[in-house]
Order: sequence, then structure tokens, then C-alpha cells
Amino acid sequence: MLKLKSFLKFVLPSVLAFALSGVYSIADGFFVGNRLGDNALAAVNVAYPVTAFIQAAGTGIGMGGAIQYSVAAGAATHGNKNKHLTISCILLAAASALLTLIFAFVSSPLLRLFGAEGETYVLAEEYLKLIVFGAVFQIFGTGLVPFIRNMGGSVAAMAAMIAGFVTNIALDYVFVWVIDWGMTGAAAATVIGQAVTLSVCAGYLLFKKQKLTLSPAGGIGRLIGKTLLIGLSPFGLTFSPNLTLIFVNKSASLIGGEFAVACYAAVSYVSCVALLLLQGISDGCQPLMSRALGEGDRAGIHRARNYGFILSAILALVCCIALFFARNHIAGLFGASDEVSEQVAKILPLFTLGYIFAGATRMTAAYFYATEKTGRAYILIFGEPAVLLILLLFMPQIFGIWGTWMSVPLSQVVISAVSALFLFLFRTKKANDPNSGENV
Repeated sequence: MLKLKSFLKFVLPSVLAFALSGVYSIADGFFVGNRLGDNALAAVNVAYPVTAFIQAAGTGIGMGGAIQYSVAAGAATHGNKNKHLTISCILLAAASALLTLIFAFVSSPLLRLFGAEGETYVLAEEYLKLIVFGAVFQIFGTGLVPFIRNMGGSVAAMAAMIAGFVTNIALDYVFVWVIDWGMTGAAAATVIGQAVTLSVCAGYLLFKKQKLTLSPAGGIGRLIGKTLLIGLSPFGLTFSPNLTLIFVNKSASLIGGEFAVACYAAVSYVSCVALLLLQGISDGCQPLMSRALGEGDRAGIHRARNYGFILSAILALVCCIALFFARNHIAGLFGASDEVSEQVAKILPLFTLGYIFAGATRMTAAYFYATEKTGRAYILIFGEPAVLLILLLFMPQIFGIWGTWMSVPLSQVVISAVSALFLFLFRTKKANDPNSGENV
């Protein structure tokens, strides 16, 4: 029986690792914002979806393989667990080459599409050039962390994130403030930090003597397809906040110009940390639920899921309260102007209202993809940005820039209601069919 102590042993290191990942993602904004001003702050914010897509690709592939690794580890036969690590490494290498090639040509047009104009566009383009060519470190760094966590190395996974985080912060200070390399320096700090994370992950695998093995008769095509199919859910869960970033940035640019984009930059940075904390809970629960699935322990799956719901609600509430009292000082941390800081203090509480609903949705989606019910997870993960896009088509026309801001928490409320409905329907289906298994 899963005990609370065992649950926290898995989940708390994951939450801390994702917390560091959140600070990691805003470090560049902090240093360039304080050094170069509002436009640089907005530039990192507008460019971040490309960075996030690269990292989410690694997370999705890694999680897709790691879930299968955990299921195999929990099964009576154990199977050839390491074949899933091998397949994922092949896919991570392929994704590194493909995304580097694609973004080398399309990143500049994408910045225009995301709402970058004038000096913001110039600074964002400078930042992305180096980020794109360091994609291999970001993809492998984020892709190997789920394996380490699912192998029982949750503390090692956290250590890998800490090492990358400390490196990024230190180099941001040196490259941006001391040497004055500007946006290029911030990008270099990010890439080198991810390379350090990758080095720690690789060291752990070598220490544990994990070997890349693949049987020629092992159904390679089927394994690749299943890894990608399962990985699409954690990819979406990781990247979907950035679809929100893209849509809101574009709407803010059209309705309120560069000033509104700069305001949303500060809000999105702190929201990013809060949402990553909540994702840390769902990702920390995943190995427990997947292993219980392999063992046929339905009660263990539900216990891990329910603990996750409770912890998500508590954490979301703490974030809401903390950010409400800190709202007047948030934008100032990034070197924002007084005008931007005043506006951020007004709109931030509106965004925090959606955290509790977002946490519930992320936990529900993780429950579905951890137990290989990918269809329901897809709907929840990709449904949120879809609902947001629909709301942004008419809300700003009615309420102006406040319509843009209100659309974000409203979309989270709608999808949270859908997730609750899915859980209710699934529970009802099982009650009516006592012979149904967890893979239904």
C-alpha cells in the first residue's frame, strides 16, 4: 500500500526540480530586464516559446519512454526495461537534429507571428540564434531526467536540475552584467546550463551501469510509435502554457502594443514558476502510478492520484496568497518601469485565480497518460489553449485589454470542469463494469 511518506519521497524532489526549472526559465528575463530594460524583458518572453518547444520535445520523448520503463519494471516479468531507454535516446538524437535545422530557418518569422516588433524583435532574434544551435543539450537534458526519476533517482534528477540552474544563474551574471554580452550572453548561459544538466544525467546512467540494448526482433517501429504516442501528452502538458504565452502575447500586442506585452512578460514569468510547481507534483506522481499499473495495483494508482490532487490544491492556494501580497513588487524584480509595475500589480491577482483549476487539470491529465489512457489526456492538455484561442477571438473586442487578461483563467476553469467530467464518467464506467481493467 502506498503511504504518504513514500509519495512525498517521489514527489517533493520533483516539485523542487520543477521549481528550479521555473526560476531557470525566468533567470534570463531577470538579468536582461535589469540590464537592458522593458524591451529586453519582453524579447525573452516572446522568444521563450521556441526554447520551451525544444525542451518540451525532450520531455515528451523522455517521459514516453520512462513511463514504459516503469510499467515494465512493475510487471512480473520485468521485460527488457532498457530497450525503452535505447529507443528514447535514438528519438532524442533525431529530434535534436531536426529541430535545430527547422528553427534555424523559421525562428525569425515565428517571432513576428508571436507579436515581436521593433527593438523587441531585434533583441529576441539575437537571443534565439544561440538557443537554437544548442538544442541538443536542451533536448537530451530534459529527456533523460524522467528516466532517472523513474529509475528511483528522484534526488539525482533534482541534483541535475540544481547543477544546471546554478550554472545558468552564475553565467547570466557574468555574461550579461560583467562582460556585457547582452542577449547573446543570456542565451549562452541557458545553453551551457542545460549542458551541465545533461552531464549529470549521463554520469548517473554510467554510475548505474545502464546499457543501451535493443533486440533486432523487438518491434522497433512499434516501440517508437508507442513512445511518441504516450510522449505527446507530457509534451503537450509542458508546452501548452507556452501556447498560452503565444496567444496572449499576440492579443496583447494587437490590443495594447509593446507596453501590454511588457506587462504580460512579468506576469507570465511568475505564472510559469507556479505552473511548473504544479507540474512537478503531477510528474512526481507519474512513476508511482505507472509502476502500480504494471503491478495491477488499482488502489495504488488511485491513492497516488488523490494525494496529488490534495497537494496540488494546497500548493496552488499558497501561490495565490503569496503572489497577492507580493503583487506590487513582482515586476520590479525584472527591472520593469514604474508604469509596467503599476499595471502588473492590478492584473496579477486575476491570473492567480486560475492556478487551482490548472493544478487539478494537470493532475488529471498526468493520471490518464501515466496509465496509458492517452486520448483523454490529449483532450485536456490541448483543449486549454484551444478554449483560450476561442475566448481571445471575442473577449478583447468586448472588454479591451482586460478581455485578454480574463481569457486565461477562464480557459483554465472551463478545462478543469471537463477534467472533472472525465473523472466522473470514467468512475461511472468502472462501477458499471466491475471486470474493467485500468487500461480501459
